[in-house]
Amino acid sequence: MVKRSRIVAFFLIVLLIGSLAGATTNNILKNIKLGLDLQGGFEVLYEVSPAEDGQKIDKEVLASTAEALDRRINVLGVSEPNIQIEGDNRIRVQLAGVTDQNKAREILSTEANLSFRDVNDQKMMDGSDLAEGGAKQTFDENGKPSVSLKLKSASKFKDVTEKIVNMGPPNNLLVIWLDFEEGKDSFQAEAGKQDPKYLSAPQVSQIFNQDTVSIVGNFTIDEAQTLSDLLNAGSLPVQLDEVYSTSVGAKFGEQAMDKTILAGIIGIAIIFLYMIAVYRFPGLIATITLSFYIYLILLIFDWMNGVLTLPGIAALILGVGMAVDANIITYERIKEEMKVGRTIKSAFQAGGKNSLSTIFDANITTILAATVLFLYGTSSVKGFATMLIISILASFITAVYGSRLLLGLWVNSKFLNNKPGWFGVKKNEMKDIAENFDTLDLPTKYDKFDFVAHRKKFFVLSGALIAAGIIILAVLRLNLGIDFSSGTRIELLANDSLTKEEVQTQMSQVGLETDDIVISGNDKEIGVARIKDVLTKDEIADMKSHFKKEFGAEPNVSTVSPTVGKELAKNALIALVIASVGIIIYVTIRFEIYMAIAAVIALLHDAFFIIAIFSFTRLEVDLTFIAAVLTVVGYSINDTIVTFDRMRENMQKKKKLKTFEDIADVVNRSLRQTLGRSINTVLTVVIAVVALLIFGSESIRNFSFALLIGLIAGTYSSIFLAAQLWAVWKGKELKKKGVIKTVKEKRKSSDEPQV
Repeated sequence: MVKRSRIVAFFLIVLLIGSLAGATTNNILKNIKLGLDLQGGFEVLYEVSPAEDGQKIDKEVLASTAEALDRRINVLGVSEPNIQIEGDNRIRVQLAGVTDQNKAREILSTEANLSFRDVNDQKMMDGSDLAEGGAKQTFDENGKPSVSLKLKSASKFKDVTEKIVNMGPPNNLLVIWLDFEEGKDSFQAEAGKQDPKYLSAPQVSQIFNQDTVSIVGNFTIDEAQTLSDLLNAGSLPVQLDEVYSTSVGAKFGEQAMDKTILAGIIGIAIIFLYMIAVYRFPGLIATITLSFYIYLILLIFDWMNGVLTLPGIAALILGVGMAVDANIITYERIKEEMKVGRTIKSAFQAGGKNSLSTIFDANITTILAATVLFLYGTSSVKGFATMLIISILASFITAVYGSRLLLGLWVNSKFLNNKPGWFGVKKNEMKDIAENFDTLDLPTKYDKFDFVAHRKKFFVLSGALIAAGIIILAVLRLNLGIDFSSGTRIELLANDSLTKEEVQTQMSQVGLETDDIVISGNDKEIGVARIKDVLTKDEIADMKSHFKKEFGAEPNVSTVSPTVGKELAKNALIALVIASVGIIIYVTIRFEIYMAIAAVIALLHDAFFIIAIFSFTRLEVDLTFIAAVLTVVGYSINDTIVTFDRMRENMQKKKKLKTFEDIADVVNRSLRQTLGRSINTVLTVVIAVVALLIFGSESIRNFSFALLIGLIAGTYSSIFLAAQLWAVWKGKELKKKGVIKTVKEKRKSSDEPQV
């Protein structure tokens, strides 16, 4: 008899969750902070150096500098800036949504050390004599913009003006400087210039006993206002040098977000349709829990007060494909249990129990790689890693427990009894439970294929491809982006199609020359130029103003100094090594050393192919490329672990391996039994990646392409390399020992790993 109460409970839970998501999603989306790559803005990494001889840069100096930068950002009116102290002498500043990037850059980096000097450059007063908030933008008696300064002490100003008056004409000038550099600047050198470096040099013909002074120069209103804002924010206690920067135009950010969200909608919709087509009713349950999974990730991200970046959206979309893996592993196991004759209820229980540790093992390696990315990546890569970690953790709540809860309500209602077709299982595929047929003995569509017999062909094929890759790398090398080679990268966005010659002409008008120009975009509206030199903030300001006037949108500009470029390359290598070592340790603990080494060799094989193909295609290698490689390293091992789990199960059934044929049988059976789920799990992620590649932003196109290569290579290595390498090494162990025992004690056949 059907228990309708459980079906009613299912619809009530879905209605409750759907209502909750519908009522709160809009507010969550409004609350989530967007990164500068989605709304425009800029990020700059400053190297802090002493402003005076003998000054030491310690934690207190860095903290006070960060506070001074924060006061300046308040002047700009930017909400929720991000200021981080990095290492012993660096400060990173991120300003998302800032409208006037040139002004912001100027205000941040100008030291604003105000000084009053005589014509001999002797300092008479400085910024410490200025009253707090004492600078105001005013107008002089002729109506010209000026800056009024309120001083702390009228008597001190009286003494200063008295000394200046006593110097007599023409030396009775009070020279007002901003950021006077000892040994470099002098009044005598600047006095005859049309645009001197000092702010003004008024003649003092009488002694002033007052606490105000007016700076009158050749100011515009905006310049006078900026100067007063700088003086009120206070001077910087140190000198700041830009060693890395990136800026994104607002139009670029808006376009990137719209494109990537569209790609996500298309990719996720196709994944949902695929799951329903392949897994029928459980697939429908998966689409419900995956919808809640997306909501849950956004909710957690909002609670964390995280900053959503373009790679972060990509991670969310990829996360959906990865979360489906847990459902696929479970549903495939349920189908196997049904095929040996179990009832739907007992198949559901056995499938859920036996797939849990496989899911755990498969995802923990991706978390490991994402953690390494977070520790060694820059801001946008950290955003990707954060979203990836949240996605994996959320998949346990929804894809594992949520799907089982909802599907369990239908199973326990008995409505699905005798309806194997609802799970995609045909009745003629089901055995009689009385025959005691084991899931490990089930026939598959791939039983005719002998994987181990062809192992040498696979090894030769991979060896030949690796050799070709090495030659390609030796001849062509990698097309390193500025992240690793230093320089400046300029990304232009036009309303109409661009040509290389047009970009060169426009760049020459601002004094920039380069032949390294690539035109892309669906309508050839995007131009990317690279310059070997690191542009100064003034050169960047002039260039951004020029291209905004010509094309109607500010370009994206990134600069990387040689020092930072070397550090980023070093960190990328360290991250790859740490991820590989971590995976070896984990797989060794959960499985055995031979499996661990085989898995890592397969992963390095995958990573190498990404590198070789990027060398051959001349695609740019940047930080997001490293993120893609590490993501593949963490994810492509999933299929390998699923296969290893099944290999261990088949070994336990045999109890002893006496001949190489026994080893080959374990590998062949395991690969045949897991091949279907391996294809399905990687296909869902490939769907998400292809959607990003076709419909997503140009900014992450190389990232998406690297992921696609890695996923395809990862599927190949999981099926044709990792297990075959293990078979070869196990065969050598067998020759030494004669017999390999695989079980120490009796246990039921399951996917649960033994330590």
